[in-house]
Amino acid sequence: MQYSNYLRAGGSAESTIERRTSDLEQIAREVGPDGPATITGEMLVQWAGTKDWSLETRRGRRSSARSFWKWALAAGRVTEDASAAWPHVPPAVPRPRPVPDRIYRPAVEAAAPRVRLMLRLGAELGMRRAEISCVHVGRDLSEDVDGWWLIVHGKGRKDRTLPVPDELARHIRAGAPGHSPGLGHPRTGYLFPGRIDGHLSPRRIGELCSAVLRAQQEEGEDDWTTHKLRHRFGSRALRNTRDIMAVKTALGHVSVATTQVYCAIDRSEVRNAVNSAA
Repeated sequence: MQYSNYLRAGGSAESTIERRTSDLEQIAREVGPDGPATITGEMLVQWAGTKDWSLETRRGRRSSARSFWKWALAAGRVTEDASAAWPHVPPAVPRPRPVPDRIYRPAVEAAAPRVRLMLRLGAELGMRRAEISCVHVGRDLSEDVDGWWLIVHGKGRKDRTLPVPDELARHIRAGAPGHSPGLGHPRTGYLFPGRIDGHLSPRRIGELCSAVLRAQQEEGEDDWTTHKLRHRFGSRALRNTRDIMAVKTALGHVSVATTQVYCAIDRSEVRNAVNSAA
């Protein structure tokens, strides 16, 4: 797809390209099966208006549409920018939802070794599913006098280096044979081998982790997803360190405002604040 190559030429991460492509495939199926040139702004707005999306999902779909039509207009694929009619979507009010112990701990116990390690990387290192998917044992894990470190390949091709507790490092060092023995995978290759550039796709990581988390939830409860493991990490790290800049760095954020979205406030601290002003 030429649009994918356009994004790749501009340095977009593969996870971003995958997300954009998925969004546009949905638009193509549901709005313009005969091609983007047949889609009007009114059609796009009416379609989006029927969707019961969260604000962040809505913002993401709009962003994908805006990006695609910008390219399509410049490339001569369309004669008008249908996405220009899509109204601005405000950012969601920060509502951190960290995976609680009652969900996380049984999920870790119930998960197969491969998925258990994925869960731990999300909860204990705050890694995104795209970051988990491309961990390469031989390239990314190293040791110095301070202990073990993992290079994490983040959004926008921004790498960061995280310290890894010894016990978790031992499981990473074991590589794919450590969680899936007998399949012939090299120990120093990708931690989660697959068919997407040699490793599992971020989507598959999300499916595997979310499935075991959802299996622990109560009927009628909102789904717990892989991304909420990052909320768990951010909330626990901030509560234990009181250092939001360190948490921001660990999560790979550019802005503290973004980090605040991930960190649930300790209610006891709110009570202390109120009591201190009484």
